[in-house]
Amino acid sequence: MAGQTTAYIGLGSNLGEREKSIQNAVKMLTEAENIEVIRVSDIVETAPLGQMNQPEYLNAVAEIKTPLSAEDLHKRLVDIETTLGREKKEKWASRIIDLDLLLFGADVINHPNLTIPHPQMHLRSFVLKGLCHLNPELVHPVINESVSELASWLNDADYLLNPKVPQLVSIAGIIGVGKTTLAEKLSKLLCCTLLLEAYDTNPFMPEVYAGKKELALDSQLYFLTTRTEQLTPDILAPGKIAVSDYIFNKELIYARRLLDARQLALYEKTYPLLADQVSSPVLVIYLQDSAQSCLQRIHRRNRPYEQKIELQFLEMLDSDYQQLYKDWKTCPVIHKQMSKFNCAKDDDLQHLANQIKCYIAVQD
Repeated sequence: MAGQTTAYIGLGSNLGEREKSIQNAVKMLTEAENIEVIRVSDIVETAPLGQMNQPEYLNAVAEIKTPLSAEDLHKRLVDIETTLGREKKEKWASRIIDLDLLLFGADVINHPNLTIPHPQMHLRSFVLKGLCHLNPELVHPVINESVSELASWLNDADYLLNPKVPQLVSIAGIIGVGKTTLAEKLSKLLCCTLLLEAYDTNPFMPEVYAGKKELALDSQLYFLTTRTEQLTPDILAPGKIAVSDYIFNKELIYARRLLDARQLALYEKTYPLLADQVSSPVLVIYLQDSAQSCLQRIHRRNRPYEQKIELQFLEMLDSDYQQLYKDWKTCPVIHKQMSKFNCAKDDDLQHLANQIKCYIAVQD
């Protein structure tokens, strides 16, 4: 029918007969004039966000078609919530039923009482799972990625934007993948603090790469202490963006590859003491490319101390990074394949910068 819009509605409940409340909400949507319920996702149980001392939620997503405007549809959803007994309380309070208008076609709406797409749906695995069940190729109209891709960035976790912590964006990936180049460009585009690895000031690293393994511990401790100094909350201001061309968690990756057993034992006693002092990233940009392509970049940039790096070492680092992010739950991770992403292209760079803005909370 002409004039029909496909919309997606998030349903949630954590009070009373949770499943029955969701079923009743779907029934009321089905019976409502000018709303056609097409499909409803599976119901999943999720832990509460915000106020943690409350019951777990049941959540689902409904796909509908409607000739209504987004504003009128939103009013209908509020009416259904009220009919089913929802009481308006503080933001994160428990509720009998919650109906959120997630997407309305490809519309982007920023009104005082209505924001579409739902402003934090991309941070909720339980929402993205429901959307993936219905239409995994559905594209978020602001982030311009499919919901299946967005879900992969969360790794089954759910996140809140928190302007009270430093908005640290860390770029990760093996040597030669392009971390520093991207960090420099993003810091200019986002007008934010740039944090670079202390390669040029590390007095031990050239000798370690030249074969003096007895200095490997000195080199790793130098990196560990300088990065701790850069990433302390006293240095990084709450609600302010900073971009680093490294992620602090890489320290153990390199230590375990470069140190002998005795050196590593000492390092692993020191690492947790300093790791507890640094700010965690709110977002990671994980650059991925073949070890062979990275080795070619290493040769082209021609840093003398890097020229003895071997392909096998890069392949092992690549495996380590993949393992690190396999179970990563600290923050969302945007994956960028360098075969499809080129930070020398303004469009690619601006696209990434726009995505980053959706995952950070900046204080005015």
